[in-house]
Amino acid sequence: MAEKFVKLTAAAALVLLCCACGRDVIRPAIVPGVEVRMPESKPKKEVKKPENAPLKIIGAVEPVYFLPMKTPFTSRIDTGAETSSIDADNISPFERDGEKWVAFDLNNRETGEKYHFEKKIERRPTIKRIHTSEERIVVEMDVKMGDEIIKAEFSLAHRDRFNYQGLIGRNILAGRALVDTSLANTLR
Repeated sequence: MAEKFVKLTAAAALVLLCCACGRDVIRPAIVPGVEVRMPESKPKKEVKKPENAPLKIIGAVEPVYFLPMKTPFTSRIDTGAETSSIDADNISPFERDGEKWVAFDLNNRETGEKYHFEKKIERRPTIKRIHTSEERIVVEMDVKMGDEIIKAEFSLAHRDRFNYQGLIGRNILAGRALVDTSLANTLR
C-alpha cells in the first residue's frame, strides 16, 4: 500500500512540476489505424494430372530415367522432400547469352553410363540441414517414371554418400502417386 502511495505521489509531483514550469502535461496522442499487409506467398505450381486417371501406387525405391540416358537411376521416393534432387558431378555454372546456366555430369554408379548436361539455372535455394546450410542449383530435367515422361525441377547435389543417386520429392509425386513403403520397383 505504501508503495502505491509513493508511485502516486511521484506522478502527482511530476504533473505539478510541469505545470509550475509553464509546460503542458504531455498526453499520449491517438495513433490512427494502420493497415498491415502480410507478404504475398508465391503461388505453388499446380500439378496437372490426366483427368480421371487413378493415382499409381509406387514403392519407397523406384527406377527413374534421366532422359536421354538409357539406364535408370535407382531413386529414393521421399514425400518429405519438396524438390527432387540428383547426384551430379563436375557442376560448373556459366553464363550464356546473359543468362545463368550450369554444366554437369550424371554418372550412373550401377551401370557406368555417363552423360554431360548443360541446363539453364531455374533458381538457387538454400537447403537447411541440422548443422549447416548449402546453396544448390536447381534445373529442369525430363525424367521417365514408369510409362510417364515428366518435366520437373531437380536440385544438383553431391549424393555420393547416399545409397540412392536420385531423390524424388513432392514436386513430382503430388497428384501422380501414392507411396507404399513396403513396396519397391513397381515401375519396372
